[in-house]
Amino acid sequence: MEIKKVGVVGCGLMGSGIAQTAAVAGYETVVREITADLLDKGLSSIEKSLAKLVEKGTMSGEDRQAALRRLSGTVRLEDLGDCDIVIEAVSENIEVKNQTFRELDVACKPETIFASNTSSLSITQLMAATHRPERFLGLHFFNPVPLMKLVEVVRTIVTDRDVYETALQFGLSVGKTPVRARDTGGFIVNRLLIPYLLDAIRAFEEGIGSIADVDTAMKLGCGYPMGPFTLNDFIGLDTTYYIATIMFDEFKEKRFAPPPLLKRLVLAGHYGKKTGKGFYDWSDPKNPKPAL
Repeated sequence: MEIKKVGVVGCGLMGSGIAQTAAVAGYETVVREITADLLDKGLSSIEKSLAKLVEKGTMSGEDRQAALRRLSGTVRLEDLGDCDIVIEAVSENIEVKNQTFRELDVACKPETIFASNTSSLSITQLMAATHRPERFLGLHFFNPVPLMKLVEVVRTIVTDRDVYETALQFGLSVGKTPVRARDTGGFIVNRLLIPYLLDAIRAFEEGIGSIADVDTAMKLGCGYPMGPFTLNDFIGLDTTYYIATIMFDEFKEKRFAPPPLLKRLVLAGHYGKKTGKGFYDWSDPKNPKPAL
């Protein structure tokens, strides 16, 4: 199988990053959003991102223009009909994703490979919304997509072997390092990361150390680029809570259960950096201070 044209559904933070990455890698790419305003916003973010790469000297002006020529936007799912692979990056909601794939199943040619960028939902459950289970898999990119090198390639028990190998090669072709993952809650990264983030919150709840001290200990003691509370604020506490809830529902293990403090912060609307307050107060982004 050969991939020549890439479709991306959703031009938000993740979708725009995936579309940019595919276009830069040389693929004709079409990205779809539900409204013209959202599409314009997403395409504008791609243009700004590419401009920054030119300013930094990591991309030439000619390569930027070539990538933009390969990229187009649409509000019609039907315009993805002749794509060889379509990557879904809509909101992390099972009903929204299933409806998207039901419509794509009708709009796209039978040979099109479907992939979801979900970070936590069951690929098998999404697959069941289509009539092409053997051509369905997960392609979980990481934010920010143009910079992060990893992509988890997730196979269900019915994904065709050739389709899976094609997806692995596609990951390599767009400059990522693909890892093979099974369709289990959290795949590889979140299966290991989420319990670590939740344990840090429990440690704080139990008085083991302050927010700043736990972060410092993990940075200097383990060589991590940032501590668990800072990372939680960057990810978004609502996102951590959502993923943890899905994983707890699947495994029913305490290590995946969201701690009470995390739930209270999410209910209060304190999601982290994006709302200005989480475990830290981000009023001064260059010098955040513990908020608890």
